[in-house]
Amino acid sequence: MEQLKLNNGQMIPQLGLGVFKVQDADDLKRSVADALKEGYRHFDTAAIYHNEAWLGEALAQSDVKREELFITSKVWNSNTTYDETIAAFQETLKKLQTDYLDLYLIHWPSEGYNEKWRAMESLYNEGLIKSIGVSNFEKPHLDKLLTTAKIVPTVDQIETHPYFQQKELNEYLRSLDIAHEAWGPLGQGKGNVLEDPTLAKIAEAHNKTIAQVILRWHLQRDIIVIPKSVHAERIAQNIDVFDFKLSDEEMSLIAGIDQNKRGAADPQDEEWLKKSLSMN
Repeated sequence: MEQLKLNNGQMIPQLGLGVFKVQDADDLKRSVADALKEGYRHFDTAAIYHNEAWLGEALAQSDVKREELFITSKVWNSNTTYDETIAAFQETLKKLQTDYLDLYLIHWPSEGYNEKWRAMESLYNEGLIKSIGVSNFEKPHLDKLLTTAKIVPTVDQIETHPYFQQKELNEYLRSLDIAHEAWGPLGQGKGNVLEDPTLAKIAEAHNKTIAQVILRWHLQRDIIVIPKSVHAERIAQNIDVFDFKLSDEEMSLIAGIDQNKRGAADPQDEEWLKKSLSMN
């Protein structure tokens, strides 16, 4: 497993298992067990996924030591104040059956994110979180956050895939030494990216699947990836991407299929962000 060094010196496995939309306890526990067996040590969840407790149980039932794991969760939008963020974090710890998190993120740039960040800085300074970061933040949100932040985020987890490559934001994150983490790295089944002819040709040349080529492309852009699957075969395939390399020409070909096409909510959609405050 390749690892990246974050701006605070902490190491993060560059590939992990995401559990977004896994709403069955048995499916989640089985997929985590399969992932651990294949060598995964990085797991990404969030309060709004309503499966932190199942992930906590699955990891507790394994024989992998806590210090070998990298666990990420996120504080949801409905927690808008310093105190609510602290309370949400404590609830997350309880559900995950751990006494610290490796990475804690603000899930969206909704109301109160500067106050949330202040709470997360306190938790970080207490040693309860190894690294703090954000998710779905674009340049204006980061600029506003940095007007009051004492600590620069280590990570920004954003929608990124070959049809939505986030080139400008990627460059901006690099300039701030903030790691780029991709959610939906395989396109979440939208936009037919897994049937793209350019990717299919590259996959054939390497005797790999299109999904494996996409994950390798992310890794070579120094992006952290958290593909989600509940299927043992795909979980095994998704981590089998460290034995080949895409050429500069192949990387350029993939850069050329960008459609700048978002598949989910827009972080700058103020109306959606406002609505999300009542989602639980």
